[in-house]
Amino acid sequence: MSQDETTCKYCGVSYLILHEFKLLDAKVKTMEKKMKFYEGSVEREKILQEKLQCLSQDFEQCTAASASRTER
Repeated sequence: MSQDETTCKYCGVSYLILHEFKLLDAKVKTMEKKMKFYEGSVEREKILQEKLQCLSQDFEQCTAASASRTER
């Protein structure tokens, strides 16, 4: 193919490079969406770990209280 057939007459960019650029642009957009989804996940995980620890302590206290009641 001649260069006239593979380049854009408006901007002069090769269609092959333009195609690759479009693919990379789509990948970037997909990755940006994923980053938004995962943004703040570390903070959310810390909060959930703290809640889990509090709930497990509450559970231990309740089981201990229940055991002492059954002993009486």
